[in-house]
Amino acid sequence: MDLSNLKPAEGSVKSDKRIGRGQGSGHGGTSTRGHKGAKSRSGYSKKVGFEGGQMPLQRRVPKFGFKNINRKEYKAINVGDLQKLAETKNLTAIDVQVLAENGLCAKYDSVKILGNGKLTLKLEVKAHAFSKSAVEAIEKVQGTVVTL
Repeated sequence: MDLSNLKPAEGSVKSDKRIGRGQGSGHGGTSTRGHKGAKSRSGYSKKVGFEGGQMPLQRRVPKFGFKNINRKEYKAINVGDLQKLAETKNLTAIDVQVLAENGLCAKYDSVKILGNGKLTLKLEVKAHAFSKSAVEAIEKVQGTVVTL
């Protein structure tokens, strides 16, 4: 065996359909396009969403809702998570950078502290926003809250 006598496996390669080459080919006349109608014409291309003249779906279904362009997205972190973090890493101050280093948020996330969980350690917490219950929980154990 060498390059000069390589050929594909039997039956794996089909010859192309030769369309529009006379009636004797079996694909003459209408050239396999059927009779009349837009799809039989040259230059036909279907418009996106066209349904043959029927009112298309994107015009039948009404628009609804809106996106608030002024919405602020916060990464929510509970007071209980701060307690766990402070215990394991032996911390007294927690800010966004510390949270990011420990995988609780991304580097540039806006962070909101929520009041779920127990807090027993006195912490100085710096974040972009706090819920009322979180502020209560932190100040109850003589901690400080700093809004960035």
